[in-house]
Amino acid sequence: LRSIIINHLEDNVEKEVIERFLSATHTSSTIMITCDKRNPEPFSRGQHRLCMESCGLSNDDATSITSAIYNELLNRGYSELSSNELGRMTYQLLLSEMGEKTAERYLVWADFLHSERPLLLLIGGTAGVGKSTIATEVGHRFGIVRTQSTDMLREVMRMMTPQPLSPVLHASSYNAWKVQPNVRMNEKMTEELLINGYLRQAELLSVACEAIINRALKEKVSLILEGVHINPTLIEKIPQDDKVIIVPIMLSVLKAGKLKEYIKGRGKDVPQRRSKRYLEHFTEIWELQSFLMAEADRHNVPIVSNANREKTIQAVMITINDFLFSHCSHDLEKIFPL
Repeated sequence: LRSIIINHLEDNVEKEVIERFLSATHTSSTIMITCDKRNPEPFSRGQHRLCMESCGLSNDDATSITSAIYNELLNRGYSELSSNELGRMTYQLLLSEMGEKTAERYLVWADFLHSERPLLLLIGGTAGVGKSTIATEVGHRFGIVRTQSTDMLREVMRMMTPQPLSPVLHASSYNAWKVQPNVRMNEKMTEELLINGYLRQAELLSVACEAIINRALKEKVSLILEGVHINPTLIEKIPQDDKVIIVPIMLSVLKAGKLKEYIKGRGKDVPQRRSKRYLEHFTEIWELQSFLMAEADRHNVPIVSNANREKTIQAVMITINDFLFSHCSHDLEKIFPL
């Protein structure tokens, strides 16, 4: 293939272009990374960039740091180096380019990876705030393959429980109040009725959520659980285990117009009728978000505003790293010994 490309270039471009191509292909060397616990592996710029993003760097900053590391390895003529040497080089570059806080976050993240402890990430928030999108993006960056939605758990429970037996379960979280026994026909919504209906449905879902969480804890695997039913009451039911790091986050959209934009945008990915239904019940959805944010604030659950996807992902990464600080070390000599 390389010969074909060169022949094509010789017929169509100037000599300097060919020299640049030959120079680029020559410098794209494979650099092997050695580690005591596994066989040597080629240095992957893609994996290194994801690691940088996992420490809270933006996509542009992560790409810049990874490119600088790769160029430095080439300039020094490395064909092989240990993972600890690579870790130290990355730390020193982050320290000089991004500052001490970012460099420490990298050490904390590296120590977490070395510990092989599972991460349990709980993402709550009302309809339309982008929970599933953020969960997917974070899962990709962290390498978490198990992601579960409380909406899906609710669908399974609906199949097992007929509507007459549990009308609250078959309603939406924002209108479950309408089917409660104490609510009269055509009664107007109040904040109290709305919250009581939501809490009743969340209580029914908590059994399934706890089962999913306990299974992940038992198997010692990382899990992302997202959905409107994630609230401080559910979080408090999770067994405390020092071997598992639990990170709750409440996702929000602070401007009503922005949330409406997100809901309208859902029509591209989900049935249009659902977006229309959400907009028809926007008042209830907005009030439910106010309740969830107030509860999160009262129980010291971090609230992340989703105004921009890239910045939101970065904020979630930083929030997770802030939790890791109390569980992991940021001692360079301990994490990357020579």
